[in-house]
Amino acid sequence: MTSALYLHMPFCARKCAYCDFASWATPSGDPLMGAYERSLEAQLDEVASLGLLEGCETAYVGGGTPTLLGEKDLGSLVEKIMGAARPSELTCEANPDSLTDAVLLAVREAGATRLSIGVQSLDDDELFELGRLHDASCARECVTAAVASGLDVSVDLMCATPGQTGESWRCSLEGAAALGVGHVSVYPLQIEEGTPLDRRYADDPCAWNAPEVQAERMTQAQVELEADGYCRYEVASYAFPGKECRHNKVYWTGSPYLGLGTGASSMLDLAGYLRLSRACPQLPAAPSDARRVRLTVETPRRELAAEPRLSALSLSLEFLTEAQAVAEDLMLGARLVEGLRPELVSRASELFGTRFDDAVDVLLARGLLAEKNGRLAPTQQGWLLGNELYGALWDLAPAEVISGEC
Repeated sequence: MTSALYLHMPFCARKCAYCDFASWATPSGDPLMGAYERSLEAQLDEVASLGLLEGCETAYVGGGTPTLLGEKDLGSLVEKIMGAARPSELTCEANPDSLTDAVLLAVREAGATRLSIGVQSLDDDELFELGRLHDASCARECVTAAVASGLDVSVDLMCATPGQTGESWRCSLEGAAALGVGHVSVYPLQIEEGTPLDRRYADDPCAWNAPEVQAERMTQAQVELEADGYCRYEVASYAFPGKECRHNKVYWTGSPYLGLGTGASSMLDLAGYLRLSRACPQLPAAPSDARRVRLTVETPRRELAAEPRLSALSLSLEFLTEAQAVAEDLMLGARLVEGLRPELVSRASELFGTRFDDAVDVLLARGLLAEKNGRLAPTQQGWLLGNELYGALWDLAPAEVISGEC
């Protein structure tokens, strides 16, 4: 019923200066983390009994900082996922400051296949500005140990950050590649409202984060990483052949997925939504024209730790019609190097008619899309002007998305 499973750990040793994710600073060893982890194990049993994990191919434990749970609790959760969902790919997010040798051994022995490590930079001054707890030396040691463990390893790097230069960005890119990782994700810093970084630079034009700087850094990343043998397969993702993150591709190809934990999101088809409704009587009936349902867990972490039953969850919902779902798939598919699936383009043409043809003509003329190997695919310019490309495709969706909460 779902292709992928996501579990959210809303705990961090300290909030980074740029972070507005659903995570909270939590002391190491706080019993809340263990109670929360056990609640997620109980929820895994419940969704498995509903058949919602049938067909699950990938799983991802994200955060927050999952490695803050320690070897016992994180190892137990990974083992539980493997037993309940049996995914062939299971990724754990990690931060260098909490990825100990014991945690590394525990997740590997429990069945994890990948680690995604939040390095962000290999420059100590940049890490300090971002509010990261680790330094460059710690990051290198952590990644080296992870690679040596035999797990597939990905690192995240962030560009257009305070104090970053073209040269320091090059050093981070080359330094990450030299560690032997099979996957690198690169992201421009987004200055989110209300974060410490936003307050710190409230009266600063932040020229270092300007759109043209972001574009320059992302282009530089492509040049550097492709020179090191990585292939770009998505706007922000590079990998050696066979090392792509299959879990993330689920999000970009319209396959259903299930999210558990505070702040976690799900995307279900109607059949999956009806199965979930058996355990969640609080869920409203779907509108007659709905074909896709997006859900986000709104239950705070303490309440979830105290009461794991699905029937006790608070959720926000969005119901998408078929036309809205197709427009969403077009938007998300435009992130991928391989481009839009022919069957998706054909269905969009049927649903939207000349509006779709006209939109494609405009995007082709502007150089945001191009025909590549028989598919409509994003160009380099399309990625650099992603908001314009994605917005034009999403705007094909008629009417407003129906939303609700329960």
